[in-house]
Amino acid sequence: MGPSGSGKSVVGAVLAARLDLPFIDADDLHPEANVEKMTAGIPLDDDDRMPWLDIVAASLQGAGTTSGAGGGAVIACSALARRYRDRIRAGAPDALIVELQVSPDELARRMNAREHFMPPALLLSQLEALEHLESDESGFVVLNDRPPAEVVDEICATLDRAQSLR
Repeated sequence: MGPSGSGKSVVGAVLAARLDLPFIDADDLHPEANVEKMTAGIPLDDDDRMPWLDIVAASLQGAGTTSGAGGGAVIACSALARRYRDRIRAGAPDALIVELQVSPDELARRMNAREHFMPPALLLSQLEALEHLESDESGFVVLNDRPPAEVVDEICATLDRAQSLR
């Protein structure tokens, strides 16, 4: 999870490959109306997001039953607010959230350097909506200020430590 430009898709794809799991980009699950709204520079509201988050949860839960031994998937999703992560966990209770933290200046640099339906003008609205992962949520925070492989190394090491505590 994280705002646009935080590296969710890049890190998620590398993580999925490393774990031999399917990768899903939640941006691909947005209804056309959401994409049109964001392309026009209009931030989504909860009425736009909640049905999309239900699709995200269903995709994650469905991948968990079809992806083989251990199941699961890696899904890149902004999930900026606690209520959005709660909505995902309502449909996919075993979801583990990894928040990718990136400085606002670096987010802006990344967003200005790519082509995406989310225009850089919406970064401020994303940062205003961002509620960082809380200690009582299932997941952890990783600083995404290195090459993706190094970020994934840290994610995998944290997952391994958590698994060994069980």
